Amino acid sequence: MSMPFHDPVPRPLLRRSVLSVPAINPRALAKAPALACDAVIFDLEDSVAPQMKEEARANLRALFKDRGPGDQEWIIRVNAADSAFFADDMQAVIDCGPDAVLLPKVGASEELQAAADALSGAGLSDLPLMAMMETTHGVLNAPAIARWGVAGKRLSAFVIGLNDLRRETGVLPDPQRTYLIPWLMQIVLVARAYGIDVIDSVSNDFRDLDAFGKECGQGRAMGFDGKMLIHPAQIAAANAHFSPSAAEIADAEATVAAFADPSAAGLNVVTVNGRMVERLHLEQAERLIARADLIQARKSKTE
Repeated sequence: MSMPFHDPVPRPLLRRSVLSVPAINPRALAKAPALACDAVIFDLEDSVAPQMKEEARANLRALFKDRGPGDQEWIIRVNAADSAFFADDMQAVIDCGPDAVLLPKVGASEELQAAADALSGAGLSDLPLMAMMETTHGVLNAPAIARWGVAGKRLSAFVIGLNDLRRETGVLPDPQRTYLIPWLMQIVLVARAYGIDVIDSVSNDFRDLDAFGKECGQGRAMGFDGKMLIHPAQIAAANAHFSPSAAEIADAEATVAAFADPSAAGLNVVTVNGRMVERLHLEQAERLIARADLIQARKSKTE
């Protein structure tokens, strides 16, 4: 039986720039709310040494306690479900009340279920989960993980992690990501089939903004919704590349106007700028315009 296309959980429409911030770095934590990124991942996993985990959790409790209004999505990345840190991380999540929880190195839906159970036990059954897709098992099991997310209305996004995937597979670093593209496209396809967002992997050299821009352009062309970042210097490029262009907005507005014309009533196909456009593209055009409006509103607040 085929699964329906739909959004499993309510979620922000903007995840162009998703900045990862170590929860052990108070200075970075203090700066994050004022940045122009759409979302922030407060990391308790790889960027925090084992002996510093409790201090990092305390930092997040203090930060979230003083959280003010804003459009940023705040996400906490916990340690793996089978780690010694998971239970304490989930208690920190419960105490903080973020917008979503990111699980690392997800290889099967059971790992997400462990987080869902912990949250449901604390009365947070609606808190969205995200899955880091950074292992061979994660790529292979992506459809099953997404099906779990749709069935429970809990999974909000896939986030790609290529550093770990390269390590597991032995694929060498390559600016074009040539040998990774089949796996990346497989994850994008699954995300689209099950109606969840998909965020491209980090670019490790934050000083090479030219290379970063090219990678953003590639990710946008592949269908990603945004990119995970490791430095504020990458925010502007990510926001630019994952925003609709002026030409795309104009085309969408022309499509909406064409179908709004009384002469198009009852028609499934109209002519827009010399092209034949089907009514099924109207919803796509309306979503693009709504996204552009959100981007403009956010830009006005952050400038």
